[in-house]
Formats: sequence, C-alpha cells, structure tokens
Amino acid sequence: MLETVRGPRQLIVGEGVAQNIPRVVAESGSRVLVVTDRVLLRQPGVAEIVAAVREKAEAVEVFADATPDVPLTDVALAVSAAAEVDADVILAVGGGTVIDLAKIVGVIRRHGGTPRDFYGESKVPGPTMPLVAVPTTAGTGSELTPVSVLTDPDRELKVGVSSVHIVPDFAIVDPELTYTCPATVTAHSGIDAFCHAVESYTARPRAHGPRDPVEQVFLGRNSITDHYALRAAQRIAGSLRRAVSDGGDQDARADMSYGSMLAGIAFSHAGNAAPHALQYPIGAATHTPHGLGVGLLLPYALDAARDAVGDRLAILAGVCGLDVTDASEAEAAEAFLTWLDGLLADIGIPASLAEIGVARADLPRFAELAGGVTRLIQNHPGPTDTASLTAILEAAWAGERARPVPTPPSDSDRPSR
Repeated sequence: MLETVRGPRQLIVGEGVAQNIPRVVAESGSRVLVVTDRVLLRQPGVAEIVAAVREKAEAVEVFADATPDVPLTDVALAVSAAAEVDADVILAVGGGTVIDLAKIVGVIRRHGGTPRDFYGESKVPGPTMPLVAVPTTAGTGSELTPVSVLTDPDRELKVGVSSVHIVPDFAIVDPELTYTCPATVTAHSGIDAFCHAVESYTARPRAHGPRDPVEQVFLGRNSITDHYALRAAQRIAGSLRRAVSDGGDQDARADMSYGSMLAGIAFSHAGNAAPHALQYPIGAATHTPHGLGVGLLLPYALDAARDAVGDRLAILAGVCGLDVTDASEAEAAEAFLTWLDGLLADIGIPASLAEIGVARADLPRFAELAGGVTRLIQNHPGPTDTASLTAILEAAWAGERARPVPTPPSDSDRPSR
C-alpha cells in the first residue's frame, strides 16, 4: 500500500458559503489580486464578493480579462496587475480558466521566471502565493487540483504545470454561484467533471516507490481515488441532464457542484487519461471548448480499452443508475457505454470529430502529439502507441458508436444517493 491525499488547507462546500470569502481572503493577506472575467464581474453575486473584499483589504486590484484556455499573454498581464498592487494573496472567482490563471500567477509572483520554466510535473520549487479559489462552474475541479493548463502559441497543444505546490490554499464551493451558468457551459463543464470521475476510476494502476508521491503528481488509480470517483460519477450521472435543461433546478446544481468537487479530488491523484491527452492537440487546432472535446472522446477511448476495464465499466453502469443486476459483465459494460452515448447526445455533445472540423488527415499527428503528454497518457488502461491512439481518433472521427436520438430528462435519470 502506498497512497497519498492532497488538497486545500480548507475546503468549504454548500449553499451560501460564499459569504466566508472576504474573511478567508483577509486572513490570508491584505493586498489582493482578484482574478475573474468580464462576464462574471457584471453578475451581482460576483460583484458583491469583490465589493465585500474591498471593504476588508488594504488594497485590491481586479484583473478581469481572463480569456479561455489561459494564453500566455493573459499570464503576463495578470502578473503585471499583481505587481501593481504588490499582491500578497490571490482570489480567483470563475471557471477553470480563471483558477488556472491564478495558479500560474502565484507561481511567478513567488518564484519569478516565465510559465515555460514550470511546464511538466513537479517543476515548481516550493509554495506559492496564498490562493483562495471560488468556482462558478461545476466541472473543472481546478479549485482542488495541482494542475494549471495553459496555451502556448509556440506549441501545437496545451501544456500543463503540475505541482503539489499549486493546489489552492482555500476552496470555497457554493452552488449558488453556478445558478446563472448558461446551459452550454453547464453541459461542457459538467461532462468534463464526469470525464474526471470516469478517467480516474479506469486509470491504469501503477506500482510506486516511497519517493513517488512527492516526486510525481498523477499516480494512477487506487482505493482512495476509486471511492471519490464512484461517488462523483453517481452524483453527476443523476443531475447533469437536469442542470442543463433547467438551470434553476437547485438540487441538480448542488449535486453537480458536489460531484465536480469529488471528481477533482479523484483525478488530482489518479490523473486523467487518453481523452484529455487527445483533446489537447484537437482543442488547440479547432478552438473548441475543453469539455466538449473530452466528452466527445470519452466513449471511444473507453471502448478501445474495454478488454482492460470491462469490469469497471460494468460497475459504473450500476453506479449511474442502470439496472444491470442480471447482466453479464460484458453486457453491463456495453449498457454503460450506450447510456453514455445517450447522455452526450442529450446535452448537445457532437458525436464525431468530423462535426467539429477535425481533418481526418491530421489524426496521426494528433495521436503522436497526445502520446507525448506522458503525465496523462500513462494513465490510459489500453495500448498507447501512436497506432492505437490513432485508431481511437479514427473511430471518433467517423462517429462509429451510434448515438441515440436525444430524450427528455426524467426523474428516473437520478440515482439514489
């Protein structure tokens, strides 16, 4: 047995907990950089948070120009904003882009250099600036994770900074902040969270030595990550359709926030796998949302690894509320994949890479690029040579897993807790 658990100093989850943000920030520092985006800053809930922080802090600078996928230009601008106020604490209010941006700003403020100095695993030499992370979507889990994903114009795919030192100090998860999240964003962030849960649960287990939990970030699945991943999958499976179709469904919103949080804990340790690695070059080439890409790719990657994780797919079928009591393992695994196809269709995820503008001729190059994302691809339970990854992309390009016609949500979609 060799396991570890990492996370914020304090995780606070529940309706109304956002009222604690000003106090938590003030206890962490007096000169605050707030990282958010323009759309969020116009929302009353976020504006109230910023105003309340201003009342308690000595100085506040708001950087509200965060843009999707964290381009390096945004990093430079946000670092300059932090310098203007001589920030000693960062408050990130937003989705994964905002929180990932805040993480790398904290690294550079404390250790200097540029983002490129920290690409890969465990390159951050020590603790960074205090960070209070407040998600406004239920999906990325970035408020809990040791990863910041960036877009580098000199590279053909996204890059990651992975270090235990960039886990936020405080994570405040208030479902009420997700109530205004648009349906499309709810769908894309929500299926991203489901991918986190499923990829963690099906990740390849790996043997480790005593130094590995310190020197490595992603470690493969274990009994701790299995626990969080299954609970996350259950919550999200029962609530994602409802949250997308009715953003005012507060129970669904709460379940999505809770499920996203659990999935974040799971993949912070087990790691993501082929869907995320393959999405990096595809997302960079097509400029499509991250959640859309990983959701589209998930069933094809699982289908390709069915021989290795069929038993786990069968368990996921039961966890997601399917009646597979009398089914064989193979039948239950197929039932899960068919259910997943239906979920993706119902929330508007395209069925094929061709639909999002991917050229078939580019698939081998994308597979080769994804194969180089070692921290992710080593977790895929199936073969990871370029030919095998290309085969996954070929299936996804053709949409070979038939998607059913979308069906309206019903209460039966919601498994018991």
